[in-house]
Amino acid sequence: MATTRSYRFEYLAAIVLVLAATMGPLTTARAFAAPGNPCPDVEVVFARGTFEAPGIGATGQAFVDALSSRVGSDTVDSYGVNYPASLDFRAATAGIADATNRIQTVAATCPDTKIVLGGYSQGAAVAGYSTFDAVPAGLALPADITGPMPPSVAPHVAAVVLFGTPDTWFLNIVDREAPPVTVGSLYSAKTVQLCAPGDPVCSPGGLDRSAHSAYKTNGMAEQAADFAARAVSSATVA
Repeated sequence: MATTRSYRFEYLAAIVLVLAATMGPLTTARAFAAPGNPCPDVEVVFARGTFEAPGIGATGQAFVDALSSRVGSDTVDSYGVNYPASLDFRAATAGIADATNRIQTVAATCPDTKIVLGGYSQGAAVAGYSTFDAVPAGLALPADITGPMPPSVAPHVAAVVLFGTPDTWFLNIVDREAPPVTVGSLYSAKTVQLCAPGDPVCSPGGLDRSAHSAYKTNGMAEQAADFAARAVSSATVA
């Protein structure tokens, strides 16, 4: 019994440390679009992880840098989803509102721009929820959104990239009422989800907290960029 209690304590302690491990160097979104051109060829809408400074975060920046190097002469811009990224998981609904509003604004004002939606850790949940086909029962929406994005927006999103998406078991720890992160049917075929081995946030039973903060350096940002670059090159914006 003592061994079991010790394991549970160490596991829960690791989870808490994982949340703190997302605190990396302060980063801001870097824009690559040409001066004077308000509509880039590609816009990355990215939600940072818990405790990261406002912007796209270190994992988001690694992904944007890798994607920019893979799309030739196409201009790439980035937008950091505006939300608290705190331990108050329910406050992440502000990120869903901001991400979906940004995507719909870009689709309306820059119809030829190909959008890549992404997120890391808590931000991956924000991005995933933003693709929902329907509002899950019991999920309270913020005042500035009324439901899922219209189906007509989906063709403007070329790819969805998620790093360290919180598993249902982990979600039940931080918020028992949080619905599972399930990518909507209009986006699932163009989504890649990356989970580092041992990452306790996305891999049940994982205890390697360093794995959760390694996406910016473990090659998975490049792997996601390969996927997104292929999706961008083959996407046809309606």
